[in-house]
Amino acid sequence: MNTHIVLIKGINVGGHKKVPMAELRELLTKSGFENVKTYIQSGNVILKSSEKSKMIENNIQTAIMAHFGFEVSVLAKTRQELEQIFNDNPFLEEKKKASYFLMLHDTPLEELVSVASEKVYEGEEYEIINNCIYFYCKKGMGQAKFNANFFERKLKTFATARNYNTMVKLLSLSSE
Repeated sequence: MNTHIVLIKGINVGGHKKVPMAELRELLTKSGFENVKTYIQSGNVILKSSEKSKMIENNIQTAIMAHFGFEVSVLAKTRQELEQIFNDNPFLEEKKKASYFLMLHDTPLEELVSVASEKVYEGEEYEIINNCIYFYCKKGMGQAKFNANFFERKLKTFATARNYNTMVKLLSLSSE
């Protein structure tokens, strides 16, 4: 059994796609996952499974569709993969602690990264490394001109964002 961190995109945001965490934990446990834990209301799940990440993603998407009646995008990473993403953050300490991790479902093609990287906004910095966009905005993500939709269109894969503190907490919870 491996520990996986599962990131479900877009649930419990603005009153849409409501998923109570207790109900999600029960659903995933009934779906065969073990030691299911959730962190805050925004689709962060830690679980144990012998399945590969792609199979976990598919099984959770199917279970949520069957139970809640809507589609979601799901990204599953092993604890080691998430730790690597966290450690690869290129920003210096001050910016690192205020940064966001826009994790990509697939590693984008280099030519798509080149095209996406041409766009810049003052006060916003990002670097695309493998399957993560490390993003810093002086004013905070809520005031940023860049958003996940821009990168998803340019890189042709879905992205789900977590801030530095959430990443620290997910790594901590997944090491227990």
